[in-house]
Amino acid sequence: MQEHLDAILVGAPGEDLAAIPLPESYRAAVVRKDEVGMFTGLPSADKDPRKSLHIEEVPVPELAPDEAFVAVMASAINFNTVWTSIFEPLPTFAFLERLGRESRWGARHDLPYHVVGSDASGVVIRVGSAVRNWRPGDRVTVHCNYVDDQDPGAHDDSMLASNQRIWGFESNFGGLADLALVKANQLMPKPAHLTWEEAACNALCNSTAYRMLVSRNGADMRQGDVVLVWGATGGLGGYAIQYVLNGGGVPVGVVSSPEKAKLLADLGVEAVIDRRAKAYRFWADEHTQDESEWRRLGKDIRALVGEDPDIVFEHPGRATMGASVFVCKRGGMVVTCAATSGYMIEYDNRHLWMKLKSIKSSHFANYREAWEANRLIALGKIQPILSATYPLGEVGEAARQVQRNLHEGKIGVRCLAPCDGLGVDDPELRAKVGEDRITTFRRLGA
Repeated sequence: MQEHLDAILVGAPGEDLAAIPLPESYRAAVVRKDEVGMFTGLPSADKDPRKSLHIEEVPVPELAPDEAFVAVMASAINFNTVWTSIFEPLPTFAFLERLGRESRWGARHDLPYHVVGSDASGVVIRVGSAVRNWRPGDRVTVHCNYVDDQDPGAHDDSMLASNQRIWGFESNFGGLADLALVKANQLMPKPAHLTWEEAACNALCNSTAYRMLVSRNGADMRQGDVVLVWGATGGLGGYAIQYVLNGGGVPVGVVSSPEKAKLLADLGVEAVIDRRAKAYRFWADEHTQDESEWRRLGKDIRALVGEDPDIVFEHPGRATMGASVFVCKRGGMVVTCAATSGYMIEYDNRHLWMKLKSIKSSHFANYREAWEANRLIALGKIQPILSATYPLGEVGEAARQVQRNLHEGKIGVRCLAPCDGLGVDDPELRAKVGEDRITTFRRLGA
């Protein structure tokens, strides 16, 4: 990919990029099918991505008519890469085998290795014969909704399609590599005022937060809504906080240190709860939750904003779901997209049905939602939450940081990009938005 990189760095036109021969292989972060049992019997904390994520040369796959090759300048770590790398809750090779049975094109994905990664920014270098809206030379970001148009369910909300997948998690040839294979309907314009690594960190988490809070498929947040955001400086919460502020809501951010509380204050959040300082113990033991601790959280929220939350932005899962259901306002909504602390959740159903609350599930975003979320990034209305970057060769360490929750915001990974700071095409907009705003999380990471 060196010839492609050289051409990109000097701003070569698309026809020149298209004329460069594709390599026979490319550098990628992979997990191996013959290693899925390497962590058997170990607790999750001891399952180390640094041992299972490998940087290897892999063959370039065949390009389907509706696909594009993207020279990946940067990518990012998401929790699904952690799950893939520790083979939990199950090895992702089962997903690739299922995709492999669907069609000739799907069969390409069923391999003894899995190229991971569900975020990317880069440059289109090839397009398939059916691609209409993109061409070589386009600077793009990639969202991870991997779906085709032959399922009827995909034509209302593509997230409801029976074959909907997350690219780089349930499909192969993901973004933690020098080259990515993507469907044309995953491409979006790269925000011109951002660097490659800033642009790469947004699509998965930003789109997810948009759907959860802004979209009619989520909470459909209104002005004045009080929104409790767990992990308010994390990969999802950092975007959620911005959407609440931009939409005229009242955010209540939950964090775990004074430094994180200060970061929220810098973002304009007035109501902040430091959960470690409060020392909440929602679980008295492994099997028993403590309702008095739920009540204490609710009292603390009301002390800050005067009322219960209309919306709870819930993603930790087992550790917090009981509390989330309890503190949510009568008639309010808990919107949930993940369970990073455990999938088997428990809550007191009396507090749900008797107070007419609801729980709504959310999973990534459809193309329209991802496009609109990306547009807000491109306009400078939502800021990237990049806190640190690693070279592709250190992807295992980057994933370990996310696994152990030692980071804030998102951790970026430089793939082809030789250093941070490249890729800004609109310095005037960058200056208008403000360097301090764009790099708020980066300063915390430093």
